[in-house]
Amino acid sequence: MKEWVAVLKAADAAARWHVHQRRKGPPKEPYINHLLEVAMLVAEATGGNDPTLLIAALLHDAIEDSEVPAELIASTFGDEVALIVKEVTDDKSLPKEVRKTRQVETAPHKSQKAKVLKLADKTSNLRAIAASPPADWSVKRRIEYVEWAEAVAKGLRGANPWLEHQFDEAVAAARRSFAPA
Repeated sequence: MKEWVAVLKAADAAARWHVHQRRKGPPKEPYINHLLEVAMLVAEATGGNDPTLLIAALLHDAIEDSEVPAELIASTFGDEVALIVKEVTDDKSLPKEVRKTRQVETAPHKSQKAKVLKLADKTSNLRAIAASPPADWSVKRRIEYVEWAEAVAKGLRGANPWLEHQFDEAVAAARRSFAPA
């Protein structure tokens, strides 16, 4: 029971830490929707049996997007959660193209938990591109994002078959969203 209190505490922290952020699509959904979707994917992929990974899923963008110190995550939610979050966090001091290349290069070397989390994150992002792409993204940019996400996911394969299927469905939906009828 105690771990579910921690999960709810993480959801509350995620909502507070990302309160002013919105998704890039035209409806400008609250960013917490993305964090909850990633957590839901992780929960389904693990049968709800890994509260630590679920907490990390809720907090996975806290360092990168809200500059929450890893030490705060560790002191509040534990070292394992902080390590998983750090493992999936991009170094924002690097240029975007370098960060994208590093995601492809490092994906195969991530821990099992980080692979599951990263695959859930990419799945959620692809679902958003299919349903509500950023208004300023051209078809070319959307295609490039899908291809890059597939390159990252190639290194994550073997982590969770159910989640890999969800990812593949999200890729197909994204491709349908920009293909001629």
